[in-house]
Formats: sequence, structure tokens, C-alpha cells
Amino acid sequence: MLKNLQSTTTLNNGVKMPWIGLGVFLVKDGEEVISSVKAALEAGYRSIDTAAIYRNEEGVGKAIAESNVPREEMFITTKLWNANHGYESTLVAFDESMKKLGLDYLDLYLIHWPMPSKGKYVETWKALEKLYKDGRVRAIGVSNFKIHHLEDILANCEIKPMVNQVEYHPRFNQKELHDFCKRNEIQLEAWSPLMQGGLFEEPVLVEIANKYNKSVAQIIVRWDLQTGVVTIPKSTKSHRIAENADVFDFELSQEDMEKINSLNIGKRMFADPDEFTKE
Repeated sequence: MLKNLQSTTTLNNGVKMPWIGLGVFLVKDGEEVISSVKAALEAGYRSIDTAAIYRNEEGVGKAIAESNVPREEMFITTKLWNANHGYESTLVAFDESMKKLGLDYLDLYLIHWPMPSKGKYVETWKALEKLYKDGRVRAIGVSNFKIHHLEDILANCEIKPMVNQVEYHPRFNQKELHDFCKRNEIQLEAWSPLMQGGLFEEPVLVEIANKYNKSVAQIIVRWDLQTGVVTIPKSTKSHRIAENADVFDFELSQEDMEKINSLNIGKRMFADPDEFTKE
């Protein structure tokens, strides 16, 4: 039941993950990320999503350390960057992230991109399995993996991914991938759910927002939840952080859900995971 910001979905290993978290992509390390994370925790968020490449793990860690929220109530995610694919280099990169975050354990560790040009994501997955078996991380998963990348992992793993974090928004709802993940008990998670503000003027969404007396951002977050997708909207403004998560006092009708689904054009805003090779 979706009651509040602490409401969770249960991953395939039994770990509970909040439906809504704060994403900190492009949030500057230091005061900006510290204040953003603190604002989120004060607003009731318990899930924070960062990554090695965001270069703000230290600030996230500082905010966690200075918070009054008990660590065991938080769900902290970070991600392995592309340059560190490979078994041993993954283990080293994980240690570096943990040192920056100042944590004894992590809640979720993700392979940030499949990097098929390197051909090491299966080997990299083996390192995540070790970290999981050693109790250093409570759940493991991937990010930006297409169906065929997931099939490679599933054919070669001891422990299947618990999460796949991907670009997901009304213009790109990845239905086929979502259905595949559901069949394989992999929780889909949306990054850039608000399309970096690119949907705020969309007439269909504006009309629905007016109907429910909510913002377009709130409508999109609610749509994510009702489609069974974990979501991590990003903001650095405390009032927006709180507003984005004020979505538990209404429910979108099936008709309105279908109107939002109809906005899908199957087009990415960002890189195709088969072509993204940045290190």
C-alpha cells in the first residue's frame, strides 16, 4: 500500500526499497548536495541515489552522517562507473565509493551502464555477487540495461539482479523492458522521470494536473508509482523536493493513466546503452 514516503516495494531477495528517492545527478558536491540530501531526509525521504561519476558521494555521506535519521532507516544507492568494469577493478571502485560515503554497508549497488564495447558486464556482475555474498551490500542491480544485456546476466549469474534503473518517463515508457523485468522479478526504477523539466508544458499533463490540483511533476511521480516503477526525481530546492513527493493523497484514474501512456513516442532523451562508451 502506497501511504507515504516510507512506503516500500519488496525486491526479489526480500529487501524493502522505498518507492520514491532523491536523485542527485548534476548536484554539486559540498553544500549543494549536503543541503539537498538533508532537505529530502527532513521531508521524509529515506532513499538517496548517487553514483561514482556524479562526484558527490562525499557530500552525500556527510549529509547522512549529520542527519538525525537512523542509518538503518535509509536506503542508499551508488553506482559503478564505466572505467571500472572488470572483477578486481569493481571491488576496488566499490571500496572507494564506500570510503567517500563513509558507510559500513550499502543498500544498493548498480552497474551504471552495460558498456558492451568493453564486454565485461558479466564479469563485473560476478564482483557484485561477491560483494552481496560478503554482506557489504544488501541488494545489487544494474542501470541502463536493455533486455539482451539482462539476458546475458541471467544466463550467467548465481544471483539475479534486483533492480534495473533506466530512463523512464511518459515519452519513453519502455513497456517491453518493463514487462521483461516484471517476468523476471527485477524492479524497474526511473531516472530522469521528469525529463529534466521537459514535460512541464505538455498540454495533456497540464490538463491532468489542473484536474487533480497538483503539479505536473506530482502527476508524473504518481504515474510512476501506479505503473509499479520506483522513481528518483531530482531537485536542489527544498520546497520542490517536498512537493515532488506529495503524491499520496490522490490516485490517477485509469482513463488518466491511459492518457499519460499515450504520450509515449519510444524516443530516448539520452544515450542508447548499446552505443554509450564514455569512460
